[in-house]
Amino acid sequence: MTASPLRPRALLAIGAVLLVLVLFLLAVPAFAHDISDADRAAVAQIKGPAPFAFLYLGAKHMVTGIDHVLFLIGVIFFLYRLRDVVIYVSMFTIGHSLTLLGGVLLNTGANAYIVDAIIGFSVVYKAFENLGGLRKIGLAIDTKLAVLVFGLFHGLGLATKVRDLGLSDDGLLPNLIAFNVGVEVGQVMVLAVVVTLLNLWRATRSFASGAFYVNLALMAGGFALIGYQLTGYFTS
Repeated sequence: MTASPLRPRALLAIGAVLLVLVLFLLAVPAFAHDISDADRAAVAQIKGPAPFAFLYLGAKHMVTGIDHVLFLIGVIFFLYRLRDVVIYVSMFTIGHSLTLLGGVLLNTGANAYIVDAIIGFSVVYKAFENLGGLRKIGLAIDTKLAVLVFGLFHGLGLATKVRDLGLSDDGLLPNLIAFNVGVEVGQVMVLAVVVTLLNLWRATRSFASGAFYVNLALMAGGFALIGYQLTGYFTS
């Protein structure tokens, strides 16, 4: 049986995905998921609890964190029921909250480049799983456990960024909790947009053919993130 030709709408969707991927690969350095100098300067002036400032910073960091966004897209890409979305996102939230709070409060050290490279790998892994790659090579991995484990690394990446801010011990815990809540707020904002767009796309005929190319683009984006972070590690 020969594969049916792609419809014009599917070709248009694939072309758009490839264009976005090219632009993303060119813009990786701009989306290195670092905290801006302006935000660093603002945090340096804070003494004592400032929950609203840190809530905003956490939400902004999640929304502009391309690595987190790509991973979340991969996680929910083939989840059709709201219950499943809640379960998987909760596993991710538990993971990154544990290492974010623990990493800062316990002052645990980790190389930011290596952690962020692992986060890039989480995007590659999830896209590979969505493409059926694990099944083809005979690997059976608990998908929920994998999301939890990668969530731990995402939180560790957040912790390294927060530790680099040099937070004051005065009000550290409430500010850190506010930052984590902000991350969750940003995550909900991202998910609201992604779930809405996916649901609209799933209602079209192009989804079945285009899903392969989108996950291929996700994988390429993950490899770009890995390459960027490893380059930084070996040249720093």
